[in-house]
Amino acid sequence: MTALTLDELKTKAASGEIDTVLACAVDMQGRLTGKRFHVSNFLETGFEETHCCNYLLATDLEMATPDGYASTSWASGYGDYVMKPDLSTLCPVPWLEGTAMVLCDYLDHHDHAPVPHSPRQILKAQMNRAAAMGFTPMMATELEFFLFAKTYDEIRASDYRDLETLVKYNQDYSIQFTSREEHVMRPVRNALYAMGIPVENTKGEAEIGQEELNIRYGDALAACDQHTLAKHAIKEIAAQQGHAATFLPKWRSDKVGSAAHIHQSLFNDGGNVFHDANGAYSMSQTMRHYVAGLLKYAPDCMLLMAPYINSYKRFVPGTFAPTKTAWSIDNRTAGFRLVGENTKGVRIECRIPGSDMNPYLACAGQLAAGLAGIEEKLDLPDPVQGDLYSMTDIPDVPHTLASATQTFRNSDMLRKALGDDVVDHYTRAAEVEQEDFDRAVTDYELQRGFERA
Repeated sequence: MTALTLDELKTKAASGEIDTVLACAVDMQGRLTGKRFHVSNFLETGFEETHCCNYLLATDLEMATPDGYASTSWASGYGDYVMKPDLSTLCPVPWLEGTAMVLCDYLDHHDHAPVPHSPRQILKAQMNRAAAMGFTPMMATELEFFLFAKTYDEIRASDYRDLETLVKYNQDYSIQFTSREEHVMRPVRNALYAMGIPVENTKGEAEIGQEELNIRYGDALAACDQHTLAKHAIKEIAAQQGHAATFLPKWRSDKVGSAAHIHQSLFNDGGNVFHDANGAYSMSQTMRHYVAGLLKYAPDCMLLMAPYINSYKRFVPGTFAPTKTAWSIDNRTAGFRLVGENTKGVRIECRIPGSDMNPYLACAGQLAAGLAGIEEKLDLPDPVQGDLYSMTDIPDVPHTLASATQTFRNSDMLRKALGDDVVDHYTRAAEVEQEDFDRAVTDYELQRGFERA
């Protein structure tokens, strides 16, 4: 990102160019939470730290405070965390007048140690593990989403019925139809670029009204920071233009869902460790072990890639959402796709995560699994060819939140890599999601049983 130094911020504040600083931390759902500082106060004290309630890492999507978390509760009184600005992320916010933003890390209020179940810290821990092995994880994420004609307020007032996308056609790679969204997407691209986020392109995706944004790869933390800011920008800029954007993976049963694919490789001394000119498909032995780890532990990591009930509605054969854990070469029906074979840019793409993923958690899970594969020197099976949807001899990914939660809870690999506290914390988050859904009465139940039950 295009970082502002404190001196540059002070200059912009003196000239009246910037008067507000957003101090933002990332919650369990991957959303930005925090405070709006007057720039003078940020420059006086806020740049060092500010405080927040520790329920920000123990709430659900509705910001309710469910019981069952060891880290905080009503019994403990919901105390404070420190929000420590990462000044390397200080940057302008081009779509908000006079505003800059900085990402913060959660620290313990007493000893200033990182909060272990903070999403950014979970990823940092796996990056440190990779660094100890001599690797720098490099990643890129794709953001798929739908744009709707009406505003968020109008859609909410209609009880989310009769939803109408901004474009009325499948606009996959269409220049004609995506031009009708340019009053949203052009400001998104330009704003993110002005923030220093290396936007590559946007394009129409494979469903009516669906878009995709692609950002150039970087180190894993930068990739996740950029993903989070891009998702935030898309929602805010769409709202400014009188529209709504959703990252719900499956907004209608007869429509293709939205994904958030993760491209990944390991670097050392500026070079791609996954590349070996003499290896099959130019894959190094390190890469083969890493991908074997991704395959072995895909079920363990599923919850980190698909955290909600709706996440699992996306996994339907024939929709480009993978249902199998195999790997293949440039094959979009596989859970893991080899990209850039026989080039120095060879990498593996995980196609499992949905658009609702928290990128820090999903990428941390990928790293944990891949590094375990290297440590265990796992053998990589041959790539699978053809239509994987129809293959009965290949393991499925977990298809429900309940099954993914059970596998996550019992994962020895993740408990070793992430720690018991982290696994228990996000297990509870999944349980809360399931419990909330189990209490709901859906349209499906009313329409199916109101008269006939």
